[in-house]
Amino acid sequence: MRTLRVGLRCDAGPRRGVGHLIRCLALGEELLARNAHVELLGSVADVGWAARQLADRGIPRHPGPDTPNELVAVARQHQLDVLVLDSYELDPACAGALRAAGIRTLAVVDGDTRGQDADLYLDQNLGADHSPAAHRLLAGTSYALLRREILDRRPAAPPPPRSTDRPRVLAFFGGTDAFGAAPPQTRLLLATGQPLDLTVVVARESIGTELAMLRPGPQQTVRTVPPTEALPDLIATADLVVSAAGSATWELCCLGAPAALVCVVENQRDSYHRVIRKGIAAGLGELTELTVTGPAGSSARTSAVRTLRKLLTCAEHRAELAARAWAMVDGRGRARVADAIQALVGVPALGDQR
Repeated sequence: MRTLRVGLRCDAGPRRGVGHLIRCLALGEELLARNAHVELLGSVADVGWAARQLADRGIPRHPGPDTPNELVAVARQHQLDVLVLDSYELDPACAGALRAAGIRTLAVVDGDTRGQDADLYLDQNLGADHSPAAHRLLAGTSYALLRREILDRRPAAPPPPRSTDRPRVLAFFGGTDAFGAAPPQTRLLLATGQPLDLTVVVARESIGTELAMLRPGPQQTVRTVPPTEALPDLIATADLVVSAAGSATWELCCLGAPAALVCVVENQRDSYHRVIRKGIAAGLGELTELTVTGPAGSSARTSAVRTLRKLLTCAEHRAELAARAWAMVDGRGRARVADAIQALVGVPALGDQR
């Protein structure tokens, strides 16, 4: 049987972030385990640890063209059977051009399909059950794409309440913290006045400089670390995680981590509000509201501090969030997506694992 050849068209960088790359990487891992050939077509600029993730898995990287004709030509050159498209910037006409050329396409989207004409769509967000092409949509958190590092650390049951006088808190905001969320969220945590042992993942030197100027209160410590492959371990050992409401939300859910989320960019808004309404995580609000001056900003920050104070002082509340999160994402999403890809090209799948 001929080897299935799959391309991943996505980019990562300081302003783009790494969310698109990380979820494509998770799908690539699953396909590699099924003896497919996988390669990345795209840019991974100035994000060294993300490039290492690709290299560690043996996934070759090539430049990613942005126009339909160029992408079709490269897909043919690499003899790809399937191309996974995960980008907010790629010309939407690429999917239709690839289909017309006989190359199957899976478009990974977050609500808006951007007019792409793909063979399949994947929207792993909570409540993603609507689409102009619903019969071609893999929708919801049962299709969440998670890396092996996350799956290997998923607990067999939701973690029980863990009382502590000085909670261990982890704060991270994507692989590049493109919107500079770490400093304002650290200020909110310190403003609770509660004892805490805080670790902040610092993606850029300027953010580290700003954090170094903060003065923790009594029984409060702040430690900074660079982006690290050990992030899943830091999540698993934290009493509370404060993070952006992006694709990392599903990693936190799979690990059963009690979390407080902030919406850092507009395309996270719908998913953020659905998650908060379901009680899967606590909501801190939108970054723009939390950083604005005047009465509105002051009110938003007061509300966020109140939310964080409750999380820091109530182990039962943290455990309730963790249990609902753990039940929401079972870690089998990437296997289901790989099954769908294999079915699309007529390759026998491993069977329905739902």
